[in-house]
Amino acid sequence: MEEENCVFCKIVKGELPCHKLAEEEVAIAFLDINPCSPGHALVIPKKHYERLEDMPREEVEKLIGLAHEVAKAIVKAVNADGFNLGINNGRAAGQEIMHVHFNIIPRFQGDGGRPIQSLVKVEVKESLEEVAKKIREAWSKPNL
Repeated sequence: MEEENCVFCKIVKGELPCHKLAEEEVAIAFLDINPCSPGHALVIPKKHYERLEDMPREEVEKLIGLAHEVAKAIVKAVNADGFNLGINNGRAAGQEIMHVHFNIIPRFQGDGGRPIQSLVKVEVKESLEEVAKKIREAWSKPNL
């Protein structure tokens, strides 16, 4: 999706309304219009990035920082027992709006929801050692 057609970019520009919760230099947070639970919010960068790995690290840190602050407020406001913080990064992961966004989904005891680990279960045929080695080799600046 191109930036000019992106619903989140239109929200950032004020062309579409939202129930804004917080705004900082590089990110904003607002309620999801199709919530999974009371207080379900999205935290997005103001600049258009399709995937998390497209973002500069400094902006990712600010995005996560805002998600942290907003999540604390949501938990308190809706008296949640916990929350899921997640990102669908890429179509294969279920991303529907191609603009980076974190979901903060408040959770309540007995809500019937499942943990993130229940989303997918694929047999891993390689050893953990082999997978770790591949990741370290692919990483442009490993710190190990």
